[in-house]
Amino acid sequence: MVRLRLLSGSALVDGLALALAGGDPVAPVPESRLLPALAVDRPVEEGAAAVVTTSGTTGDPKAVVLGAAAIRFSAGATHERLGGPADWVCALPTQHVAGLMTIARAVVAGTSVSFVAPDLHDLPRPEGRTYLSLVAAQLDRALGQPEVRATLADYAAVLVGGSAMPPGLRERAADQGVRIVATYGMSETCGGCVYDGVPLDGVRVELDQERISLGGPMAFLGYRLRPELTRKVLDGDLVRTNDRGRWAEGRLTVLGRTDDVVITGGSNVDLAVVQRACDVEFGGGTVVVLAVPDQRWGVRVVALTATALSLEELRDRLVPRLGPSGVPRELRRVAGMAYTSMGKIDKAALLRSWYEVGEHGDTV
Repeated sequence: MVRLRLLSGSALVDGLALALAGGDPVAPVPESRLLPALAVDRPVEEGAAAVVTTSGTTGDPKAVVLGAAAIRFSAGATHERLGGPADWVCALPTQHVAGLMTIARAVVAGTSVSFVAPDLHDLPRPEGRTYLSLVAAQLDRALGQPEVRATLADYAAVLVGGSAMPPGLRERAADQGVRIVATYGMSETCGGCVYDGVPLDGVRVELDQERISLGGPMAFLGYRLRPELTRKVLDGDLVRTNDRGRWAEGRLTVLGRTDDVVITGGSNVDLAVVQRACDVEFGGGTVVVLAVPDQRWGVRVVALTATALSLEELRDRLVPRLGPSGVPRELRRVAGMAYTSMGKIDKAALLRSWYEVGEHGDTV
């Protein structure tokens, strides 16, 4: 009976190589709260090479089963788009698909992979063609460190995924000679499968009233031991996402999530649009926008910040961009922003903070 091998860090290099060659599948050791989703005492689904845990944005732990063919296809398509195989540097948590695929690309191509700290203080200067994968928060911090910034410019490509890049970040990197490739994908598609808005060769993007579906050989096999959920998301090799998008000049633009559009006081408000406006006006990560139940409005748009920003200033600067119905009606101050291990804003944790702060905030 085939069972999962729990591995972490550099041990995944040999472990994943064996799995892709037909050996027992591997699972990166996840956060403890996600461990039950792996069901390590149960037999593994046929064809599995790796199983990666994720909670997405819902907080519902899931284990995504990836087949060897999907991983090989994703790695090969990535190298084809970037200009050929190269060495890789892993600066991401290996329990997430982005970190695991950094390893997988090197394993599939027969190149090397090395591991560095998330803050990139030990980022090596490439000796040959080398790729690096980061999230936006890492890139933002790195551009503020002259030595790291100079080293980044020597990489053949720096992939940036996990979430949308804050306004101006890509331009800042380009000004320093850093070649950025923005990626879009998810655990269920072996990570990024749309690069700079263009699907990798062999990948399909379908839009149904703006809802994005991603199809191709990189699609996952299913959610571990959750067939009903698998049927809701997976149709053949087509993965239905909860993201909204549109085509603009031949490139996919991701607009936000399907549940980002809320009705407050009878008006539709797109939280992703509000968040982007906050990022432009105040800087990425300064203000986080949430929606909470409200007896009067149905849903109330609120904002959290760790700065001394006032609600009056927030609204004054956002109304010209969004109109009065689209701006937050409440602002609360928290001790600090919460982030996931992938550098994303942890909205679930911030929502808990919002309730814990109580009524200590400005409202209209």
